[in-house]
Amino acid sequence: MGMPSELPMRHRTPQFMHIFSSDSYSAGYYSYLWSDALTADAAEKFSEAGSFYDEAVARSLHDHIMSIGDTIDPAEGFREFRGRDVASAALLRKRGFPCQ
Repeated sequence: MGMPSELPMRHRTPQFMHIFSSDSYSAGYYSYLWSDALTADAAEKFSEAGSFYDEAVARSLHDHIMSIGDTIDPAEGFREFRGRDVASAALLRKRGFPCQ
């Protein structure tokens, strides 16, 4: 497969059969990944502000996401908080992948 020798082949196809057995697992896993992408991108806004305790960013998170519940489209709430759509690159950076 061309993998570095430092990365042993630990998983075989049968170990992933639950992923392909129905749509339930994949839908749940997608939700988990999307939640992780949202939190990674939101955390980067705090990092950009210089602190995870930045009062202005915390107020914005509260006002645009936490306090509104499902009264508006969640994507719109995130846009109001972050000033743009979710950047999946934040999740990649969180997981150690080099990206801009």
